[in-house]
Amino acid sequence: MTSIPYYLGAPLWAVNEWKGEFYTKKAKPAEFIQQYAQFFNAVEGNTTFYATPSEAMVARWLASTPETFRFSFKFPRVITHEYKLQGVTAETNAFLERMQPLGQRLNGFLIQLPASFTPSMLSALDEFIQSLPPIYKYAVEVRHPAFFTEVATRQYYNELLRSLQVDRVIFDSRPVHSAPALDEATQEAQRKKPRLPVQLDTTAQAPMLRYIGHPVLEENQKFLEPWAAQTARWLEAGMKPYIYLHTPSNLQVPLLARQFHTMLQQRIVGLPDLPAFPCLDSANLKLG
Repeated sequence: MTSIPYYLGAPLWAVNEWKGEFYTKKAKPAEFIQQYAQFFNAVEGNTTFYATPSEAMVARWLASTPETFRFSFKFPRVITHEYKLQGVTAETNAFLERMQPLGQRLNGFLIQLPASFTPSMLSALDEFIQSLPPIYKYAVEVRHPAFFTEVATRQYYNELLRSLQVDRVIFDSRPVHSAPALDEATQEAQRKKPRLPVQLDTTAQAPMLRYIGHPVLEENQKFLEPWAAQTARWLEAGMKPYIYLHTPSNLQVPLLARQFHTMLQQRIVGLPDLPAFPCLDSANLKLG
């Protein structure tokens, strides 16, 4: 992976349909993460939201990624959604212990909270974050509308995250909601992805953008241009942002990532190119 000054990734790497388009044609599922990490330097890691991985799986992820790679694994939903961060010491310790072999690759844990997590529960978030190992970085995503629409709530929440040195996730679902719901993947994304105001609140040093893209690649241009400009500003301010790009089916994410990076190169002199897709890399041609 070429060294770039920010983290760029997809929500997952287990996309069988990328074979021949992004991965080599003959790539086996166990090889996906290694090929993914040849191009991307981070991944959102939705898998842990649904199930804690086995020791063998964690060991394979460690062996398949370079030291500079970052996983932004979500805390399991039993912690964030079922118990809303309260009374979850045993579950949290078990999860972190299982993930611990990945070391600094874990620098970017994602605490994604449901819309039912209200501002009145912020003391639980405060206590939960203070209980976590300080060796890792964390980012929080909230979905209750009050965190966006009530000025005092928004200010209090941001100040809490600043005091904890935790980043606030910036969520942009405008592109997918601007698309006609012509296919099942877009319909499902529009059902699942909330419509929330887009706010550029940064509370620590690694802003995290989760961009839910339009299914037509070209339609993302007008949405991504401002994000490229904002990413350039973050980099100029000495921050190291995480940019996670989604589309309804996620089939177009590698192309979307290259599109975004090209926009950023127009704003940052000397920003290196991204590597070739694994299926086009000469070192991989014998595998494809």
